[in-house]
Amino acid sequence: MDWITVAVLLLFGLIFLVAEVVFIPGTTLVGLVGLVLLTAGVWLGYRDLGTPAGHYALGISAVLVAATVYVGLRPKNLARFALTDVNHSRVRDVRNPDVQPGTTGRTLSALRPAGTALFDDDRREVVTRGEFVPAGAVVRVLGIEQNRIVVEKAGV
Repeated sequence: MDWITVAVLLLFGLIFLVAEVVFIPGTTLVGLVGLVLLTAGVWLGYRDLGTPAGHYALGISAVLVAATVYVGLRPKNLARFALTDVNHSRVRDVRNPDVQPGTTGRTLSALRPAGTALFDDDRREVVTRGEFVPAGAVVRVLGIEQNRIVVEKAGV
């Protein structure tokens, strides 16, 4: 019965270690559990089965752990799990706004104080400085503040 316990501990320790190195690298918890199980299996092998069996358990475990780490950490194997795609898409930079101060447009919704306005066929979310502006009114851009287009009713 003692050799079954040692074998099961070593087997599960190796399974946890393989899972850590190959399938879910970087979690360390699974690897630590595997290391504890391997250590317990080798220690019980020495204690319950004697020195020769302990040496065999230690040697086989060391070889299998080294092989697992070597195979799991090879660059070819890591490339299967690593993200290698490069994203070349672009985002419109709000630091260089396309709606300049002084531009006029028409509100599509009531601004209370935020809403939607149309500038040269471009819908934009806009805000006022607190005043309410009805839908369909002409507005003028005062400026861009923290990614918000600030407007006022034109002719004010």
